[in-house]
Amino acid sequence: MKTYKNCQSCAMPLSKDPKGKGGGKNADGNPSYKYCSYCYDDGKFLQPDITAIEMQAFVKEQLIEMGGFMKLFAGLFSKGIPKLERWKSK
Repeated sequence: MKTYKNCQSCAMPLSKDPKGKGGGKNADGNPSYKYCSYCYDDGKFLQPDITAIEMQAFVKEQLIEMGGFMKLFAGLFSKGIPKLERWKSK
């Protein structure tokens, strides 16, 4: 099974997930290892209708609000979101 360093929906480092390694849970209760708990739980996406562009804007805004990122860095960090696994087939 392939594991990822970052959530394949929002790009958050999985090691930073507040629920622990992998964060999100599959329908069987096992860790997802692909998606964080902010994006995925119980085998489904918490925002199923969000688009990659909307996710980019959401992540960028969250990073700016956290204060640790200037606008430029927030934009650079969120730039790769459409290339993540969740968005590849869309």
